[in-house]
This record gives sequence, structure tokens and C-alpha cells, in this order.
Amino acid sequence: MKKRSAWLFGLAILVSFVMTGFSSVVRAAAPKDFKLVLKCSHVFAPGEQLTKSIDKAAQNIKARTNGAIDIQTYPQGQLAVYKDGLEQVVRGADFISVEDPSYLGDYVPDFNALVGPMMYTNFDEYRYLIQTDLVKGMIKKAEEKGIKILALDYIFGFRSLMTNKVIKTPADLKGMKIRTPGSQLFIDTLTAMGATVTPMAFSETISAVQQGVVDGLEGTMDAYATNGSAEVAKNMAFTNHFLGTCGVYISTKVWDKIPAEYQAIIQ
Repeated sequence: MKKRSAWLFGLAILVSFVMTGFSSVVRAAAPKDFKLVLKCSHVFAPGEQLTKSIDKAAQNIKARTNGAIDIQTYPQGQLAVYKDGLEQVVRGADFISVEDPSYLGDYVPDFNALVGPMMYTNFDEYRYLIQTDLVKGMIKKAEEKGIKILALDYIFGFRSLMTNKVIKTPADLKGMKIRTPGSQLFIDTLTAMGATVTPMAFSETISAVQQGVVDGLEGTMDAYATNGSAEVAKNMAFTNHFLGTCGVYISTKVWDKIPAEYQAIIQ
């Protein structure tokens, strides 16, 4: 009797394990009529690598979901960007914002420290940090504010100064008007470096440098080569004051209405 009871108990445990494992891999299929169009906005030029990567991701997601998730991409600030783009996410719009993580600092201040000036000497240091429990906790706080972070590692290079004047020391920046994005972290950093900061939309920047409204801008080598900066600024000072990286953000309300099958593909 004892042997029979032990055998039945063992069989029950085995069945339990099998059924648990089975339930973990079987997912309810997404509704056949589910369809979601998301507008994805960023400031990068068509020739920049980040634009190419985002476009490729959007194409792959549409293909793998059989058209159920259609991400329409808008480069070069055609739609809301920077703070305005992230506000679209927080408000629950069918919108994906691709921005520097410093803009998350308006909602979770620690994100300013994550991408602070002179923080990194190579890409791997940043990649390591965003996998830590510290940053995972920050990501959770962002979700409490309505922001689902799909990625933080669209790295596009170190940011440097682009001017017509040769910049060798901080003293050379004194009195120079440098264009930055509207992020307070960028404004404070370039001010501390000695520049007179002029935040403006990138769509206005190239003509502003050309006309002498500003004396230069800052950005990556990729941007310098593709977005027209090299045509108006002949010198680059490799200050590496920021690691250029973008996160990809979507509203938690929008995310929660996407079937789990499609969430896995998007993620």
C-alpha cells in the first residue's frame, strides 16, 4: 500500500510539472481583428543609423504580426519630439517617442544621472549599467508614471562640439553661442562648459549656424556626416561630453491593450 501511495504521489507531481510547463508556453492567440497603428517620432535624419535601425524594427514588427502592429516612423521632427513627444506618451496617445533618456528626468529625476555628462568612456559601460537592479528600479518608476520603456540602448556615439572656430580648451568656448536640444541637462552641461547655450529645434539649426545666429552645435560624428552639420561647421572638438543614446517609450495604457503575443514581438 505504501509503495502504491508513493507511486501515485510521484505521478501527481510529474503531471503537475508537465501541466505547469505546458501552461507557461501556451498563450492565448491574439484576436484576428486586432489592429493598432502607432506613430513613431524622432529628430534624426534619414541617413543616420538610428533612423535606419528604428525603420528596420518597425518593418520587422509589422511583418511578424502580419500587419496587426503598424509602426509609422516620422524622422527629423515631423511630429512632436523631445519633451512634447514624451508628453504624448504620458497622455496615452498611440505614439512611440524615441528620445534621450534625460527627458525621462522630468518624471523620474534619476534618469538625468544615468546619462549625465562625462559619465562614460565606452559603450559597454553604459550597456552594463542599464542592466543593473538600480536602473531596473528606475524603469519601474517610469511605468508608474505611465511610461513603458521598450529600450534604452539605441546608442549612436559620443556627442562633441561642431564649430567653425577651433576649440581646444574650455576658455575657447567663452561667449560662443552653441545650439542644444531643449533638455535641461544639455543646457546646464554646455553652460558649465563655458558656452552661451541657445536651445532650438534642429530644423532651424543648420540655417542658424549658416547665418551666424549661433556659432555652432553639438552632436555625434554620424550626425555631422549626414544631417548637414559638416556643411556649416568645419571643425569638431572631440569633447565626448555626452554618450549619445536614445530610449524607446510607449504609454503603459497603450501597451496594456496590446495582446501578449504581439508584446513579445515588439519587445
